[in-house]
Amino acid sequence: TLRSESATELNRLVKMLNDVPRMTIEISGHTDNVGSDAYNKKLSEDRAKAVVDYLVEQGIAQDRLTYAGYGETQPIADNDSEEGRQINRRTEFKVLSK
Repeated sequence: TLRSESATELNRLVKMLNDVPRMTIEISGHTDNVGSDAYNKKLSEDRAKAVVDYLVEQGIAQDRLTYAGYGETQPIADNDSEEGRQINRRTEFKVLSK
């Protein structure tokens, strides 16, 4: 489920994709280290797919989007605190081609 506060950032991404119609991107999902590796892998894939689904609903062509779930393998913060774990629960995008 996408958070309501995510809409602003996602709409900025939609605008960028509309402004650069040949751009392709990968949406990556990430989790904290709570739970099993298998659970976190699936959760991160679902997180990334939710973003892709939103972008497609906004008119972005599916063939411009890929997604991957990386689970807990790429933390950007310490998983020893709730604040750090929250930061690690995220989606990111990477430009594949312009």
